Amino acid sequence: MDLKKFVTIVPDFPKEGIKFKDITTLMDNGEAYKYATDQIVKYAQDKKIDIVVGPEARGFIIGCPVAYSLEVGFAPVRKPGKLPRETVQVDYGLEYGKDSLTIHKDAIKPGQRVLITDDLLATGGTIEATIKLVEELGGVVAGIAFLIELSYLEGRSKLDGYDILTLMKY
Repeated sequence: MDLKKFVTIVPDFPKEGIKFKDITTLMDNGEAYKYATDQIVKYAQDKKIDIVVGPEARGFIIGCPVAYSLEVGFAPVRKPGKLPRETVQVDYGLEYGKDSLTIHKDAIKPGQRVLITDDLLATGGTIEATIKLVEELGGVVAGIAFLIELSYLEGRSKLDGYDILTLMKY
């Protein structure tokens, strides 16, 4: 299935010059959403995944149905102050300034094999921070899966040594 047919390109969003890749038109098509989810599940099946991890909010949209299909749990990665129990935090750089991500301290057990999911690989900062959280808790990143990769932003270069699946490249 050509998933790009289900992604809407929105010009000048969120600012002029950006061609935003809107996945909501993929998600609202049951056949396309299922196909995309099934492709990630197929990628993950031989990796002996114990848990799926995804950063808010679109990582939830991708990761939860994958976790359900794999019959494993899902652990959310969120901005500080959004998770109710004790967390670990990683700060990471943005183009202008920095940001932080957190995960529950008990979300991943040492040695667990983790699949990280998100909708989009752009500069790689969010996923690099997510990897740091997983590894700080003793998890093993067995794979990383995205719907879309913006290859011209070279985010993959921050993920050297990790097994990566992208379903569409721009």
